[in-house]
Amino acid sequence: MINASKKPLKKPLEKKQTNMKKQFIDDIKPGDTLKDLFALAGKNVLKKKDGNAYLDVMLSDRTGSLKGVVWDNVDQISAAVALKDIVLVHAVVSEYRGNLQAVVKDMEPATGHEIDPGDFVPKTDKDIGAMWARLQKMVSTIQTDHFRKLLEAFFADEAFVTGFTTAPAAKKMHHAYIGGLLEHTLSMALLIEKTGKHYGGIDGDLLLTGAVLHDIGKIEEFQWSSFIDYSDKGRLLNHIVIGCGMIDEKIKEIKDFPEQAALVLKHLIVSHHGSRAFGSPEPPKTLEAVLLNAIDDMDAKMNGIREFIMGQDSGESWTPYHRLLERHFYIGK
Repeated sequence: MINASKKPLKKPLEKKQTNMKKQFIDDIKPGDTLKDLFALAGKNVLKKKDGNAYLDVMLSDRTGSLKGVVWDNVDQISAAVALKDIVLVHAVVSEYRGNLQAVVKDMEPATGHEIDPGDFVPKTDKDIGAMWARLQKMVSTIQTDHFRKLLEAFFADEAFVTGFTTAPAAKKMHHAYIGGLLEHTLSMALLIEKTGKHYGGIDGDLLLTGAVLHDIGKIEEFQWSSFIDYSDKGRLLNHIVIGCGMIDEKIKEIKDFPEQAALVLKHLIVSHHGSRAFGSPEPPKTLEAVLLNAIDDMDAKMNGIREFIMGQDSGESWTPYHRLLERHFYIGK
């Protein structure tokens, strides 16, 4: 058991520094000495073969993650830091089984240090204000009164707007960065604008409303203060259930919102993953739902594949194997 009452280390890390982060994980090499800030993305007390405890940690910043181990002063260091903290780390980097590993000598909360959240969580390279303004303009063209009023109710909610314009769209696969949810939503809206009129019998206002609201539950499904991870609510409910609840709450604010309209709109939310195997309680059963699922899948895959390709070494014709999509991707010569 961890004893939080033990005396502090004899040589505590400096607490008065205000230097901003300088060392990023994607630049770290074996033999480097670390004295910098990282997000504590993982923390587990384990046992060595001799029965003594050691601390297994995962350090992260906007460029990636780095496995670390603490061999000495395990109880004190473990008691001093909590998961999701920004921590000041003293460590030496080595190579273990082909991967980098930080042997941590000291670690404590980064109290008194200047912290820029952008150092720890990646952010969209697009202008968030411009994307938000463009989406608002598209929503203003909706002719169906109850759908437009529903979206206006969400857009008038300051807390919602803050979350919607900063949340990531995923933890890893696609748009996994600050502003990713807004970027993904706007991209889908623009694709709907181009393709929605191609097919007859499509309710364009319903489809656009569904696109804007399909992932809003991710505002509460994720936390992204120091690294992207699932919240307790996200793990227990998931964004589809959360999103339907958010829509129900806003519909209550709108007088005489048609029951059938609410039903078909929420069907878009529950079916946008396409099948039960991919997390949707029901598969798409309307034309709008089928089209929304196709556009969502296309936009997510294109972003995820592009990010995967951009993360590889230049000069190679093929990417490494993508485990989730089960293929290599050809980059070209």
